[in-house]
Amino acid sequence: MPAALTRPGLCRVEQIMGTAITLDLADDLPPARARELADDVFAWMREVDTRFSTYKPDSEVCRFDRGEVLLSEASADLRFVLEACADLWGTTDGFFDAYATGRLDPSGFVKGWAAQVASDRLLAAGALNHCVNAGGDVRVRGLSPSGEPWRIGIRHPWDAMATCLVLSGTDLAVATSGVYERGRHVLDPRRGAPASGLRSVTVVGTDLGVADAYATAALAMGAAGRGWLDRLDDHTHAVVTDDGRQYYSASIPLTD
Repeated sequence: MPAALTRPGLCRVEQIMGTAITLDLADDLPPARARELADDVFAWMREVDTRFSTYKPDSEVCRFDRGEVLLSEASADLRFVLEACADLWGTTDGFFDAYATGRLDPSGFVKGWAAQVASDRLLAAGALNHCVNAGGDVRVRGLSPSGEPWRIGIRHPWDAMATCLVLSGTDLAVATSGVYERGRHVLDPRRGAPASGLRSVTVVGTDLGVADAYATAALAMGAAGRGWLDRLDDHTHAVVTDDGRQYYSASIPLTD
C-alpha cells in the first residue's frame, strides 16, 4: 500500500489572553525545529499576557496605570505600545482611545501587535509559510499546508457556526472587532457610552496591530465608521450593521 501522506509543519492551540491562540506552521520543517519555533511563539504570547493583561493586578500595564511604574522605568515593549496608542489616537480622530474606559487599556492594539511580532519573528527565522490566529485576529504569510493561499473565514455575527465571508491571500493581516461575544464592550469615547450601529468590523492590511486598532476605532464610530474606513487608502474592510446589512471594499480579497 502507498505510504499515507503526512502534513508538513505543525499546528498548535493554546489558551492565552483569555482566547485561543492558534499557530499553523506550513513549512516542511524538522519536527524538533517546528516545536522550537512554536515554543518561542507561545512563550512570547504568554509574556505579552503577563505584561499587558488588564485583569492581572500585578501586570506592568496595571502597575503603570496606578502610577507604580514610571515611564522612565517601563519596559521597551510598554513604551512602544504607549507610543503606538498615542499615534493611533491621532490617526483615528480620537476614536481609538486606550483610556476610553477611564483607565489604561491598550487591548485593542496589543493582541494584534503581539501576533504580528510573532509572525515577524517566524519569518526572520525562515518559517515563510505560517498562520498566527489570536482569537480571530489573523496574520498569514506564504502558502497553507495544501500549497494554496490561506483562507480566512470571518465569523457570521449572529451565527457562531457560520461565516459571512471568506478571504484568501499569502500576506494578509485580518482583524475583526465585534459585539457578538463580549457584548457592546467598545465605547464611543466622545459619548462615554457603548458604541452602536455596527455589529462587526473587519479590517485587512499588512500590520495586524494597526488593523486591530482600526477595527476597534471604526466600531467605536458606529455608522460613521463605514465612511472613515472608505477613506483609508492602504486597508480594505468589511462591516455588518446592527440591522444585518453587509458592506465591503471592492478590492477586499474575497474567495468562494
